[in-house]
Parts: sequence; structure tokens; C-alpha cells
Amino acid sequence: MNRLLLKWNVGLLALPLLLWIVLLIILPLSDLFISSFQEKVGVGVFEWGLGNYQAFLQEPFYWQTFIRTVLFSIIATMATLGVAFPVAYYIAKVARGRVKSMLFVLCLLPFWVSELVRNYGWMIILRESGLLNHFLMKLNLITQPIEFLYRDATVMMGLIYTSLLFMVVPLVVVLENLDESLLEASDDLGGGRLISLRRIIIPHAMPGIVSGCIMVFMLTLGNYLTATLLGGKESLWFTEHIYNQFMTRWNWELGSAMGFLLLVVSSALVWLGLRMTGQKLNKVMT
Repeated sequence: MNRLLLKWNVGLLALPLLLWIVLLIILPLSDLFISSFQEKVGVGVFEWGLGNYQAFLQEPFYWQTFIRTVLFSIIATMATLGVAFPVAYYIAKVARGRVKSMLFVLCLLPFWVSELVRNYGWMIILRESGLLNHFLMKLNLITQPIEFLYRDATVMMGLIYTSLLFMVVPLVVVLENLDESLLEASDDLGGGRLISLRRIIIPHAMPGIVSGCIMVFMLTLGNYLTATLLGGKESLWFTEHIYNQFMTRWNWELGSAMGFLLLVVSSALVWLGLRMTGQKLNKVMT
């Protein structure tokens, strides 16, 4: 009786999670998958086929933007890791007490406002009449305003800024569990900082590195606001094509095909990353 009651309680506790997964993940993705194989041949008339995927492959503008988005997302993920790792190590192993808490709050602070507000903040700083140009001209470092917006470097900076917290948190969690006696033993044996980093710190932090890279890559690949506001027309992101198909051209079938392709490729790249690093998904996400 007690076991049966326990099973019922566990089932009731898991019910909200199951509803969340079914209603917000499984059903939408299933509808996306089905719609991607439908071709509109008339008003309310559809045929099954691969026409949407063929249209994607036959239009160089689509697949070139797709490849560009994937490559930029990988670069942004690696750059975010490069910025976040020293920050996370300092928070986890060097900072103490209030300093540690303050640094963590500083990483969290930008997320107290929405992504839209953060991007508008960057636009105010970087535009021709913005704060950065005003400051540089006051110092006589430039003679006329420079347009810092609508560049690939600006988009990359915005993506790193937006994703930094999602890389710092898993790194801090794993680095806090690093036994400092291992580092002391390495120093005593003449290992040096680089050898300790390569043979002790990075292998220990690998689950956090992989976890952070997965989250940052997914967020970057599916980002829309940062690429649109900071990149402009000169820095197209694949999510802009998906948005245009759904909201501008009302071609939901082609938009579904593009969205499903993005999902498949991102999942394949995550799987490849796990295989290359020798990590397992259940270990990375715990």
C-alpha cells in the first residue's frame, strides 16, 4: 500500500514536467516536422513531398546563410569559453567571501533586464551619435564618428555578452569541486601552471566546458534579436530567414523545413562534440 501510494505521489509530481515536455516540445516539433513535408499547391490544398527542402538547397542565399550562422555560432561559443573560463576560475578558486558573491552578481546583473533592452543599450553606445563615439571624439582620438554597429564583430560581441552567464555558471560549479591538493602536488613536482592547466584543471572542468558550450551554442544558433539589431542587413542570421518565412511571406511550410533543418544540424553538432570530448549527455547535464 505504501509503495503504491509512493508511486502515485511520484507520478503526480512528474505530471507537470510531462505536460511541459509534451505540450511545449513534442507537439510543436511534431507539427514542425509534418508541416515541413507539405507543399502548398492551392488555397488550403497541400501535397506531400520534399519540395521545401529542395527549395532550400536550390537557393544559395538560404544555405550560405545557414552555413555562415553555424560557423559564427561555433566561433562565438569558443570565444565565450575563452572569456568565461578565467572569470569562472577566479570566482571558484581565487575570490573569497563578499568578493566572490559580488563577481557572481556582476555576471548575473545584465540578465535582470530583457535581451531587447540589453541590445538597445549596445545600440545607444555604439551608434554614430552614441556614447563611444562621443568619448573618443572628446579625447581627440578620432575626427569624425565611426559606425560601430552593423558589423560581424559587433554581432559577435553581443552574442558573447548575451551568453556569458550560461558558460560561467557550469564552469564555476565544476571548478569549485576541484581538489586544490592536486594543484599543489603538481607545483611540487615542477609541473608549472600550463601543465597543471592542461592535465588537471581542463580535464576536471570538461563536463562544465561541454555543458556550457552546448547551452551557448544552442542559444547563439537560435538567436534572433542580437543578430537583427546589432548586425543589420549586412549580417544575416538564419533565424531571420525563418522569421520572414513565417511572419512576412506566410510560407509556414518552408519555414518549418528551415526550422527543422536547424534543429537537426544543431543536435548533430552537439552529438559530435560529445563524441569528440568523450563526454556523456547525462554526466554533462548533472
